[in-house]
Amino acid sequence: MSVESETGSFRDSETRNNLRRILESCSKLAEAGDFHESENTAVSELVEFLDSLLDAAMSDLDSENAENDAFEAISEIHRYICSPSIDQEVVDALSFELPKAVSKFVGISSRFLDLAISIIDQFIVKCGPRDMLSILCNTLGYSSKIIKAASYIVPPLSGLSKVLLSIQRRQFEQVKVAVPIILNILKAVSLESEEAELEDVFDTAVEIANSIYEVCNKLERDTKEKLRALLGLYVMQCMALVSASISYKASSCPSSVLQLSQISSYCGLSYLSLVTTYDVEIVAESVFGGEDKDHCTGCFSHVKHGAALSVVWGHVSKEVAQTAKEDLIAIRDELRNNQTKRWQAIGTLKHVLYFVNLPWELKKHAIDFLLSITDEGVSRNYNEERSEWSSYVPSLFSALQAVKMVIMYAPEPELRKKSFTVLKGVLADIPNSQRFDIMKALITNTDSSSMIAIFIDLVRKEMHTAICSSRSIVKDAPQIDNKAFPDTSFWNPGILELVELVLRPPQGGPPSLPEQSDAVLSALNLYRFVLMTESAEKTNITGVLSRNNLLKAYNEWLLPLRTLVTGIMAESHSDYDEFAVDTVCTLNPLELVLYRCIELVDEKLKQST
Repeated sequence: MSVESETGSFRDSETRNNLRRILESCSKLAEAGDFHESENTAVSELVEFLDSLLDAAMSDLDSENAENDAFEAISEIHRYICSPSIDQEVVDALSFELPKAVSKFVGISSRFLDLAISIIDQFIVKCGPRDMLSILCNTLGYSSKIIKAASYIVPPLSGLSKVLLSIQRRQFEQVKVAVPIILNILKAVSLESEEAELEDVFDTAVEIANSIYEVCNKLERDTKEKLRALLGLYVMQCMALVSASISYKASSCPSSVLQLSQISSYCGLSYLSLVTTYDVEIVAESVFGGEDKDHCTGCFSHVKHGAALSVVWGHVSKEVAQTAKEDLIAIRDELRNNQTKRWQAIGTLKHVLYFVNLPWELKKHAIDFLLSITDEGVSRNYNEERSEWSSYVPSLFSALQAVKMVIMYAPEPELRKKSFTVLKGVLADIPNSQRFDIMKALITNTDSSSMIAIFIDLVRKEMHTAICSSRSIVKDAPQIDNKAFPDTSFWNPGILELVELVLRPPQGGPPSLPEQSDAVLSALNLYRFVLMTESAEKTNITGVLSRNNLLKAYNEWLLPLRTLVTGIMAESHSDYDEFAVDTVCTLNPLELVLYRCIELVDEKLKQST
């Protein structure tokens, strides 16, 4: 076959002649029956030629001549591939390398995109979808070596969307092989590329979802259900990647989110099931079986995030909820009235808060949704079976940790305030008998002094609420001796352990000041409150009034702390820099409470002798 005359001219005649020579060489070798022996050399020469054009265009992006040369060369190759007289042996050989070679040029200019897609489409027609499936998956894998990977992967992704539709046999098995590869590439590229580069990527990702949907409609019974489950996993992973890679705009919703929401509805993934009972591991195992489970875990790493974000997007946009055929009001009511489902939803929505790459605006909407299902008006049943509650402990504790991170790092005060309200709402959902242990664990697993202070203040408020409630009971039952009987969930010896954790840290010595001043002040206030309350009520439930505990507090907590504070204050008073002034201002209230605690303990020790 001879090469057709070029419709355009190359600026450099040597470049034109080189391309013509390479293509004619491929044709002549095929005609002579020698192509098989020389195909590696011929194909390699063509790839090297294209790489040289790519390097020239990339080295000077402002040069229209270099870009035009590259475009004319790719156009000529396209005409060559489209020729009805091209030998099949040549097409087969070129199909292994040209998809990679031409996809690289999309990073130069968008005008190469349609050309690269068209060349790949020709290979799909002439080589068959089954062969091109593995070739295009291999082409995607090469993206790790490409600088502009987001642009590079669009043509092979587009090709895969057509390949999946064209496969006639063992469709489920073929899709099952392709999806993990596609998702791994999407994840790597989307989390490392700029937003402007990703619009075409996600459009083609949605095209693939639509193709899988079309394939589902061709299948029957068990195979269809398995493919629907796989499609659901794919859609949720894409939902997470899309959400993390785009700028949130309150006035609009990304079209890809709308389309993914529509497909998730087809997969039977209701909002309620996504935030309550959707188990990624179980679904993945049903699709891939035990032997492939570990192999596929990485590609579904953000499915849980996507499940939660699907609901958050429905909360953000009525259009999304309508597209998914969901009623957010009914879902919120269900979660507000069913504590177990609410626990499950909290455990799912935490993934949004933990998602580092996610815009703060979407995390804000997740907090708003959590706020709507955990406020004071929700139904709470504190008589849940311990076995049921215990199964949700890890998930709820992790959710509280996630909310804590939002409180600490959210850029807007309003979001921090709402997050604190959510924190209190989730804590209120925890059975009384377990709440203190959870709060103690939160304190133990927190490094921030301010956050520790907040948690300790919450503990003190819980104790105050308990004592007020017990006084109310005594008032209503005059036959009971005039003493309060506080709920022992918080009124127990563990309170002193909590105070000691701050005033005498496990690593030894007094706490670091002024760095830990917030936590220390809060711990001192808690100790003073317990000491004064137990004295007034003439009880000793926490053991705070026992002589051994009084001596321990005096000698091991308070006196070493007084020595430290006195030394720092004396040193700061002798300095006049800004840090010294700030230190004095920080330690002044702490010093006052510390001396009051020392006075109270000293007084109780004298009474006990």
